[in-house]
Amino acid sequence: MTQPGRLDDEDYPAYTMGRAAEIIGVSPDFLRRIGDLKLITPLRSAGGHRRYSRYQLRLATRARELCDQGTALEAACRIVILEDQLEEALRRNEHHRSA
Repeated sequence: MTQPGRLDDEDYPAYTMGRAAEIIGVSPDFLRRIGDLKLITPLRSAGGHRRYSRYQLRLATRARELCDQGTALEAACRIVILEDQLEEALRRNEHHRSA
């Protein structure tokens, strides 16, 4: 039985590579390639299989969207990394302002 809250945890590695690829409409190779480019680092199961979180799927989906628009994969990954860093910085800034 899963622990309470895991379904709500966007960092919980709930998805196998095949299921993750199916959900976001890419090939498993796409997921491997964005892993090689350091966009996402999937957790490895005890058997060595890649497992992905909802957060990682969101980043992968954004990279796929950019690639679909003609952006090279390497550039798409860099853009997504920078967008994610900006979002985190804005979130921290807002937290400090409200504290």
